Amino acid sequence: MHNLGCLAFDQEDYAAARDWLTQGLTWRSAYDNLGFVHALAEFATLAAAEGLPETALRLAGATAALTQRTGIVVQHSELGRYERWLATARQALREEVAAAAWAEGQEMPLGQAIGYLLRHWKPLMLFLRKAGAPLDNNIAERALKRAILHRKNALFYRTLNGAQVGDLFMSLIHTCQLCGANSFDYLIELQRHAQELAVRPAEWMPWNYRETLERTANHPDPT
Repeated sequence: MHNLGCLAFDQEDYAAARDWLTQGLTWRSAYDNLGFVHALAEFATLAAAEGLPETALRLAGATAALTQRTGIVVQHSELGRYERWLATARQALREEVAAAAWAEGQEMPLGQAIGYLLRHWKPLMLFLRKAGAPLDNNIAERALKRAILHRKNALFYRTLNGAQVGDLFMSLIHTCQLCGANSFDYLIELQRHAQELAVRPAEWMPWNYRETLERTANHPDPT
C-alpha cells in the first residue's frame, strides 16, 4: 500500500495517494518503526505538495524525532523528493513559523503524530470536495510579509497616525498588485484627481481607475 501511495503521488493523484497511505498506516504493526518512518515522511511530502506547509513541517519534525530514536532513515529513493518538498514548505512560511511547526512535530509522541495526521486529514482535504476552496493561505502570508518588511524598513512608526497611514498605503499597493495595476501610476493619478476622487471614490479603485481616466478624457465632466 505504501508503494501504491508513492506511485499515485508521482502521478500527481494526491487524493489516491492519501487513501493508499492512510490504509497502509492503518495496517501497520505498533512495532513497525520502519513503516512509520516512511509513512510519516510520505504524508509530510504529500502535505507540502498540496499546499499545507505547516502540516508538512509538523509531520517532518515527527519523522526526524522517530529517526533519531530508532536510527531508521527515509529510503534513499524517496529522500530527494522528501527534501525538495520540505524546502518548498519552509519557503512558504516565515522562518519563525516554520521552526515552530518543526519543533512541535519533534515533541509529538508517535501515537499523537499519527492521530494528528488521521484526525485532521478530512478538514485539510476540504479543497478536494469543495469547488473553489483555496489550497493554502499563502496569499495572506505574503500580504503579512509585505507589511512586516515595510515596518522593519521604516524602523517602526513614531506615532499611531503614522502607522495608520502606512497601513493605508500598504493596502492600496497590495491591492494594485493583486489586480495587476501599476501602484506608482495609481497613486500619482489619485493625487492628480483628488477632487473627482472625493466625489466618486468608487470610480477610482485600482481595478477601474484607468477606465475612469479614459472616460473623463473623452467626455470631460462639465462641472
